[in-house]
Amino acid sequence: MSHTIPRKARKRNGKKTRERNRRILNERKLRVLKRIENRPGPERDQPMMTASNIHYELADRVQGLSAGGIGAFHLLARRTGLIGDIDRNLHLFKRHQPYHESDHVLNIAYNILAGGKKIEHLELRRIDEVYLNALGAVRIPDPTGTDRPRVTHLGAM
Repeated sequence: MSHTIPRKARKRNGKKTRERNRRILNERKLRVLKRIENRPGPERDQPMMTASNIHYELADRVQGLSAGGIGAFHLLARRTGLIGDIDRNLHLFKRHQPYHESDHVLNIAYNILAGGKKIEHLELRRIDEVYLNALGAVRIPDPTGTDRPRVTHLGAM
């Protein structure tokens, strides 16, 4: 493979750079694992997905999101009152620890908007730190309801 990369570029991507990249990726994986681990918390008075002040910027160094408009869709849902309507009219839980009904409904809708074809594709969204940040969520509901991180899927990151 190195024969297709110019010599100058190979030199820049030396051992230190590879080690740094590996360290950064491992730190991201650990952050996501910590974020989605099943921690019982206090009952929430608002849904988990809280993004409200979303700005799109172009820069040299950014984290990309394949579902780039997901934040805009969440803003649309918030501003039209959809989130509040779902929580007022759909009663599935006695307590919201930590998710509201709108978190589950929108989680499935956003999965479809992000290109998910199956309910299992939600797991890819759960371990995508940029996706979670775009929604302003610490974590999103597990499609199985168990809320345990699936360490086996981290290889796909």
